[in-house]
Amino acid sequence: MKQQGIPQGNCYTLTASGEKKKACEVTLRVKNNQYERVIKSKHLSRPEDYFSVYQSGCNHDCLKCHSSEFSKKVNGNWLSINELAKIAKEYLSYVTVFEPKKRVTMWHAEDLCFHCGSCLISGTKSKFCPDKLTRNQIVLSPQGFGPARNILAFTGGDLTCNPKYYAKSAEKIKEETDGKLWVLIESNGYALTKENLKILKEGGVDSYWLDIKAYDNNVYKKLCGTSNKTVLKSLELIVDLDFTVEVLTLFIPGFVETNQHKQIAQLIADIDEEIPITLLAFFPTYKLVDNRKPTFDEMMTSYAEMKAMGLKNIRLGNLGVFAKTTEQIEKVQSLRN
Repeated sequence: MKQQGIPQGNCYTLTASGEKKKACEVTLRVKNNQYERVIKSKHLSRPEDYFSVYQSGCNHDCLKCHSSEFSKKVNGNWLSINELAKIAKEYLSYVTVFEPKKRVTMWHAEDLCFHCGSCLISGTKSKFCPDKLTRNQIVLSPQGFGPARNILAFTGGDLTCNPKYYAKSAEKIKEETDGKLWVLIESNGYALTKENLKILKEGGVDSYWLDIKAYDNNVYKKLCGTSNKTVLKSLELIVDLDFTVEVLTLFIPGFVETNQHKQIAQLIADIDEEIPITLLAFFPTYKLVDNRKPTFDEMMTSYAEMKAMGLKNIRLGNLGVFAKTTEQIEKVQSLRN
C-alpha cells in the first residue's frame, strides 16, 4: 500500500506475548516457498450458504467489529494454500447448489432459503420459504440449516493489501476443484486499488462483498481508524474489471444514518443500479457495546430513501435486531417479493 502512495491501514494486531505488530507480519507468512495464513475457523456459514474461511489479522480496527477476538488478535492455526485447496475440494463434495458467476454473493442466498429448517424438522415449509429448493438440498452446518453453494469465501480479517496471497489461493483452489468453486472475498475495500485488483483478477478471484462502512470520511476514520478514499473508489474498479460484487452497509445510530445511506446509494446507482446491497441493522458489540440499535422506523426510512436513489436490489438484514412484531417481520419480508 505504501508503494502505491496509500497510508498503512489500522492493522496492528495483538500477539500472544502482548505485543502489537502489523497483521501481515504475524498472521501471514511464506514457509517452504508457500503462503500460509492464520485461520481461526472454516465451515459452511449461514445465512451466506457458502464455505467461509475466517482469517486472523486485519488492516482495519473497527469500533463495531464482531470478530475482534481473532481479527485484532493472533488467534488460530497456520494453514497453507495447499491445505486450503484440499479443504475446498472436500467441501465441493457436499455442495447442493451450483450457482452461476452473477450469483456469487451472500445477497442471492436469501433468494433460495429462509434458513428455518422447517422443511426438515417438521416436514412443512415456512410461509416465508422461497420454495426453490428440495429437502435434499438443505443441510445442517455449525450455523444452522440451508443449502451448500459452490462458493468459498475469505472473511473475518482483511489483508487484501497483500493481494498475492489471495491470488495464489484462488489459483490453487480453482486447480484443485477443476474450476467448480467460485472464490469470494469479503472486504472493507481499503486495499482494493486498481493495481491490487488486477493481481486478484489474474489469480482467479471472482467476487467481492464490499463493506462500505461510512460515506463521510471523518466518520469512517472514527469507526475504522483509516480513510475511506480507496474504499469509495473501489466499487467502480471492481465493476470495470468484471468481478461480481455486492455492497453491505450498516445503520449505526450516531454514526451512519439515513443521510449517509442516501450518499452510498447514489454512489452505487451512478455505477450500476442493479448492484445488490444489504442494509444491516447494527447491534452493540466490541467498542460500541453501549451504542443503541436502530429502530424499525429508522431502517424503513433508510430503505425508502435508498430505493428513491434508483437502486433495484436492496435488502434489510439482521431482521431480529429491529423487527420485533409479526407485523414488522411480514412488512420486511414483503419488500423481498
